[in-house]
Amino acid sequence: MAKAEDPEAESIRAPAQAGGGAAQDRPYAGTAARLRRPERLVWLEIDRVVPLCLEGLDVATVLDVGTGGGLFAEAFAARGLTVAGCDVNEELLEAARAAVPQAAFLACTAEELPYDDSSFDLVFLGGVLHEIHDVDRSLVQARRVARARVAVEEWPYREDPHAPPLGHQLPPERVEEAAHRAGFRKVERLELKYMVLYRLDV
Repeated sequence: MAKAEDPEAESIRAPAQAGGGAAQDRPYAGTAARLRRPERLVWLEIDRVVPLCLEGLDVATVLDVGTGGGLFAEAFAARGLTVAGCDVNEELLEAARAAVPQAAFLACTAEELPYDDSSFDLVFLGGVLHEIHDVDRSLVQARRVARARVAVEEWPYREDPHAPPLGHQLPPERVEEAAHRAGFRKVERLELKYMVLYRLDV
């Protein structure tokens, strides 16, 4: 579940289909260093996304689903929050552990989160939902383990040389419909400079 950074480095899971159908696995072939390229940090808008994720909440604990090399986990931890992260790529998890030694990282899929109900104030999925086979189940699982909010950062649904191909992206209505089916009481979409942030309140 490593986060995608550009079309040629599309990561470890195949994109969810618009109708939620089956997809083929596609392993991520890049490195943790590639996920930390300066231009990718600009696209992800970390300094803007993290405050927006926390806005209006009393947050002490965060789960970073599809943490990759731990970029967002590191940003949340820098704010003094207790952070956990998960990914299916063990190599990237090792890089995340080195970058954020105070965080707890596990290997698992977004569809089967091995955490108790309401374990985290905030659950974050950064640039990863379009890679997940079962979008609906992943959002159900994220909602289950979240106490207050699930935040999802995704590519805007348009052709862009910095983004995955359009066929690999998620239309906003696909995310919003899945969020409503998962039972979130509030579904909000924020258009950023490069990305889109969905705030899904439990």
